Amino acid sequence: MTLRSVVKGTGSALPARRVDNAELAGQVDTSDEWIVERTGIRSRYVAADGETTATLAVEACRKALDAAGLGPNDIGLIVLATATPDQTFPSSATKVQALLGIDDCIAFDVHAVCTGFLYALTVADSMLRGGNAKRALVIGSETFSRILDWEDRTTCVLFGDGAGAVVLEAQEGESGILSTKLHADGRHNGLLFVDGGPSTTGTVGKLRMKGREVFRHAVVNLADVLNEVLSDAGLTSTDIDWVVPHQANARILDATARKLGLPAEKVVVTVDRHANTSAASVPLALDVAVRDGRIKRGDLLILEAMGGGFTWGAAALRY
Repeated sequence: MTLRSVVKGTGSALPARRVDNAELAGQVDTSDEWIVERTGIRSRYVAADGETTATLAVEACRKALDAAGLGPNDIGLIVLATATPDQTFPSSATKVQALLGIDDCIAFDVHAVCTGFLYALTVADSMLRGGNAKRALVIGSETFSRILDWEDRTTCVLFGDGAGAVVLEAQEGESGILSTKLHADGRHNGLLFVDGGPSTTGTVGKLRMKGREVFRHAVVNLADVLNEVLSDAGLTSTDIDWVVPHQANARILDATARKLGLPAEKVVVTVDRHANTSAASVPLALDVAVRDGRIKRGDLLILEAMGGGFTWGAAALRY
């Protein structure tokens, strides 16, 4: 039998404050109609003081552990994907470790922006199959509201805060992660970036994006990597039960599904409720679909994402 990383439980967390389009329209020159037509987004959640990337991650982890029937000390590895850590260092993963009450385990952050959860999942899968741990928490958690320019209507309407987590366990069998594929192309830095950092400006900076160019690259790259991961796993698009995509923009989700010949009913969509939560969006959407009963044990899932860098990737897994 093949040793695979199996998803034992999922969890997610959102800040208390929900911000709908009408509220944003009172702050910047926009409207509910404009936002919905271009993005499909109707609301997002914004972290308050005291709600951080680490605290949201901990809440998601506790729910994932409960779903798996496990406790914090059953975990030997924590990989947290984020572009908005609580501090420059140490890693937010170590804060999650401490808040969960785990005395000692491997814990570190991964930074690949919106593709971060796919990168973290791939790293954790490799480490579990390599014998570094038996079980892992893989997390995507973001507080993107901290790096938004709230006077830029082209970007501030797109993003939200949140967290999602999965518990992985190394097991022999047919279920689990079947294949992952990751890519990066740093030549496109100027299309989606934050204009600050410790080594350059000494400031956090704000998010900047050229939306049309990002959209064009996203549709092509996501379709290509989905076909790549299916081929590597010996599967075709007809084998897919659910696509759980990065929730960037409803138009990107629709265009990617059409390019693959997939019906829209097979695509999990939460962007309307949560907006783009960067590294949190895939595990957050996964948890929503697991908990509402759409995703069932034995289903074949394709996870995919693309983010700043550019980075992009996909994973095929048997839930």
